[in-house]
Amino acid sequence: MTRYLRPRDLDWTLLIISLIICGVGVLQIYSATRGTVWQDAWWKQIIYIAAGILLMWLTLAIDYHTLMNHVFPMYGLSVLALICVLFIGRQAYGGRRWIAVAGGFHFQVSEFVKLVIILLVARFLTELRTEDLEGRDMAKIAGLVAVPMVLVMKQPDLGTALTYLPALAAGMFLAGMRRRYLIAISVVVLLVLPVGLSVLKDYQKARLVSFLDPDRDPHGSGYQVIQSKIAVGAGGMWGKGLTKGSQTQLRFLPVPHTDFIFSAFAEEHGFVGVIVVLALYFILIMQIVQNAQTASDRAGMYICMGVASLLLFHVLVNVGMVVGRMPTTGIPLPLMSAGGSNVLSNFMMLGLVNNVRLRRFVN
Repeated sequence: MTRYLRPRDLDWTLLIISLIICGVGVLQIYSATRGTVWQDAWWKQIIYIAAGILLMWLTLAIDYHTLMNHVFPMYGLSVLALICVLFIGRQAYGGRRWIAVAGGFHFQVSEFVKLVIILLVARFLTELRTEDLEGRDMAKIAGLVAVPMVLVMKQPDLGTALTYLPALAAGMFLAGMRRRYLIAISVVVLLVLPVGLSVLKDYQKARLVSFLDPDRDPHGSGYQVIQSKIAVGAGGMWGKGLTKGSQTQLRFLPVPHTDFIFSAFAEEHGFVGVIVVLALYFILIMQIVQNAQTASDRAGMYICMGVASLLLFHVLVNVGMVVGRMPTTGIPLPLMSAGGSNVLSNFMMLGLVNNVRLRRFVN
């Protein structure tokens, strides 16, 4: 195993870009939480980043083929853990999503299930050994992914549940999903959508309504979107400067260090800062895609593209949310938003990408 863990073989571009984004996030968390009950969030974020780097190293140290061989026991444990969360999880922000651990930290199981989903999709599709994905195979893998999705939606956490879909969609597309199946899925989604809306919680329905017309309830469900758009627009070209954003510092912007960190960043660093950060994310995702292209087998390709699609989904939904183009779903911005479980799971996904990269040298 040690022959593959030479530092020169790591994807240093991927790691450096990730750490730059993390550094920007720490600065913005510090600025957004000064003088609040969350003012220690920035140094906790540094601890999470350090722990994430350690987990990344541990993740890349185990051959991804070995991880895939054990993915079904991991899947079973993930489902069991999600069930446990529903009964013994910590209640906060209207949901039961966390399990308390030592030191006052809280573990969000649903974040780590993302890695299991990526490995599960990669193993299932690799074992098919076919250029065309049949309907029964699509139903099987979709059913496996649907189980943890439903459990996470029960918490309730619709945003995290939706993040399980990109890896599945990317895998099926790469595995050769036929056009007629894509059309059929689209039709089914349109037919089931009204039923799906009926089972949403009241606050989730309110978020959809506020996304379409935030001025309908400017002091309630539309408040977050309105304040976020004001903050983004107030940044102008160059921004107001770190710790000088009025919407952020005067606490008009809700949770500016987590879901709406991009709004706070846009206000204080302006259009130029936004372009720089989005460019960093673009390079990060393209670097992952490059590793998929150079993978030694289809399994490695599926893993890398699963990670790329999931991170892209996070960025598109979060940025779209803060500018009023997506519903408010509580999906954090990767590597920037404050939060331990999300940071740790992101670094573990980057570890999977480096895992694939290191094994491409194996004949």
